[in-house]
Amino acid sequence: MLLSIQNITGGYSRTSPVIHNLTFEVKPGETVGLIGLNGAGKSTTMKHILGLLNAHSGSITIDGSTLSDQPEDFRSKIGYIPEMPLFYPELTLWEHLELTASAYGLSDEIFHKRAEQLLKQFQMERARNWFPDTFSKGMQQKIMILCTFLTECKYLIVDEPFVGLDPIAIDELAMLLQQRKEKGTGILISTHILDMAEKLCDRYVCIHQGNIALSGTIEEMRSQAERPHASLHELFISVVKGDHR
Repeated sequence: MLLSIQNITGGYSRTSPVIHNLTFEVKPGETVGLIGLNGAGKSTTMKHILGLLNAHSGSITIDGSTLSDQPEDFRSKIGYIPEMPLFYPELTLWEHLELTASAYGLSDEIFHKRAEQLLKQFQMERARNWFPDTFSKGMQQKIMILCTFLTECKYLIVDEPFVGLDPIAIDELAMLLQQRKEKGTGILISTHILDMAEKLCDRYVCIHQGNIALSGTIEEMRSQAERPHASLHELFISVVKGDHR
């Protein structure tokens, strides 16, 4: 029972792959941090997992099934918070929540309970009937967060979720991610906020120029880099500068 990425090579062009032979996994009840510079291949990796890009080679399975084997079951197990908010400008915030509830088959009772709680938690109650193209960047990001946490998917794919959020929303999102992990959700999260990653993540996959440079727990990566006392930030810098061995 896990999200498994095995020897994935891919990108937007078959002649110029962005990621190369990536292999890692996300188990239920753990958070894996995907870290790297801009352009390292983090978002590309996530898009392959979601089926938005087709891999050149390798396989991606959720609980042993691929997207092509069981597309509806595969997709129903994944919740996604994108780096850039995606929304329908003709739908209000509340209508986005209704659409999400319908897509995931939530009952009216569960939908209303979760939706009201999330709106209050992220201070979006007054905006429930507003159209998202009038929102600030942070408020638009909250739409993605609310829709994702309205469901209870087995796995969460979370791409730079803290960008544009106010401090209260950052704390609330971090708390929700921790709560979901404790309930058994497997989480793959990409973030440049390494202090937050250290608080949230159990393991890490550090990608540099489309390849995995270091992976594992902090202790395992320290061993790989031969830096026994390095922080996550120091390990990251050593990868970027090519100092790790």
